[in-house]
Amino acid sequence: DLVHIKKFEKITYSKKPSFYKKTFLPSEIEYCLKFKKSAEHFAGKFAIKESVKKSIDDPVSFLDIETFHIESKLKIKLCGDWKKKYNLLGSISHENDYAIGMVISEKII
Repeated sequence: DLVHIKKFEKITYSKKPSFYKKTFLPSEIEYCLKFKKSAEHFAGKFAIKESVKKSIDDPVSFLDIETFHIESKLKIKLCGDWKKKYNLLGSISHENDYAIGMVISEKII
């Protein structure tokens, strides 16, 4: 999924925290706000979450998808009823005006 970073620059966390709290988990918000250009990171995480939603058969919410980093590597996991149904691999990048998130999902049978 491809996301225009300017969308997150226009609606910052300080202006619209309710949007961010419906879309991102507290740990994700804390992670993104650590960066001077937090909009890039929010856009990237949003792209990953959209990619997850598109790559699986089940209707998950944004808050059912957790993204985090271990040793600078993106990790994605599903929460709740979905956590044992899929293995997820992803890649995230941002440059200039866009952030991109790619996800490969494998359904566990």
